[in-house]
Amino acid sequence: MIAVLCMFLTATVFAQDTATPKRIGVIGASTSHVPAFVGQINDPNGELSQRYQVTAAYAGGMPDNPSSWGRVSEYTKGLVDKGVTMYPTIEEMLKHVDFVLLESVDGRPHLEQAKPVIAAGIPMYIDKPVAGSLADALEIYRLAAEKNVPIFSASSLRYAKDVYDIRYNKPHGAVLGCETFSPCSLNDKHPDLYWYGIHGVEMLFAFMGPGCKSVSRTHTSGADVVVGLWGEGRIGSFRGIRSGQSGYGARVFTEKAIVDTGQYDGYAPLVVDICKFFDTLQSPVDPQETIEIFAFMTAADISKAENGRVVTIQEAIDRAKAEVPVMKNIVIPTDYATAAGLPFVLVDGERVTIRSLKENEVLKPQNPNEVIKIILRSESGVDFQDVQEVLKQLDEVYLANYLYE
Repeated sequence: MIAVLCMFLTATVFAQDTATPKRIGVIGASTSHVPAFVGQINDPNGELSQRYQVTAAYAGGMPDNPSSWGRVSEYTKGLVDKGVTMYPTIEEMLKHVDFVLLESVDGRPHLEQAKPVIAAGIPMYIDKPVAGSLADALEIYRLAAEKNVPIFSASSLRYAKDVYDIRYNKPHGAVLGCETFSPCSLNDKHPDLYWYGIHGVEMLFAFMGPGCKSVSRTHTSGADVVVGLWGEGRIGSFRGIRSGQSGYGARVFTEKAIVDTGQYDGYAPLVVDICKFFDTLQSPVDPQETIEIFAFMTAADISKAENGRVVTIQEAIDRAKAEVPVMKNIVIPTDYATAAGLPFVLVDGERVTIRSLKENEVLKPQNPNEVIKIILRSESGVDFQDVQEVLKQLDEVYLANYLYE
């Protein structure tokens, strides 16, 4: 069933004009990956700058997540200083680019941010996590396959030392099992492993490949251990570290040797592969494997919630497919706080006071499968403190996107 969902049609090959560098646009100036990637691609002394240039960006930022919003100003200034043109909307930016790097550090807005890119038929790299939920990740890949738009996502840990050689060249024979570890800080806006544990999980799949059948998880405040059972009885595990000495690494069990490896090699190999993806329009990672990574992490959350129960990958996917997203548009108007001392917003066009926003029935799921998603926008001139006041009333609602105009 995964294969059906993830089947990625061969992309239409676009002619490459090697005389003029192709233009790349960035969505989301909210992660350290942005200055790192732009610096490498636009380096006048580097080979990549002959083929590509990052020329445009949309800032984005999720105001209820300090790890997202708190970086936007600094990274936006850095982009402007490098000559990158900032655009007020994704749609406007797309008129001026050939490829997209979706870099928003918060995965929740990725689906909404990816939709106009896919609709425009523009090839796109999506930074980790692909989305803020498995349901959104499935939808992104479904839309891309439906429109025949090439997309690619990977953590830089996929390019850790010896991964490619051990998996594909098999110098020690077949991989029979693997243990990986990485830092695993949590973010309450995301499923636990999506935020940082994804690095070690991606490395696990980079060594093991797809084919995981079930997952179980042991969780404490200082660590997580997630064990996956692959076909043919292969076992792979990930240890997420939150206390004591941390780092990245792997122990790989093969037919002929036990290999300690997985040294982190930085962003450079990933950026090179992103540009190669733009060259060929063929994802270097099978979409089925990427989806399985997110199903693995989602299954781990289910296992945690149910005291370590073994959860199948298919169960995690079936649960995600059963979700019914219900989109609600909330606009913070310019005259937000001027209505006789009763601040208000517009919920799907209807005026609702802040005092009654949290109790409003239209923002509550009507059945167990519904997931309420908010598209929050503010009109020009709205003070950021007013945005924060609205967010306090929405703290139990899934925030899908945010546009600060």
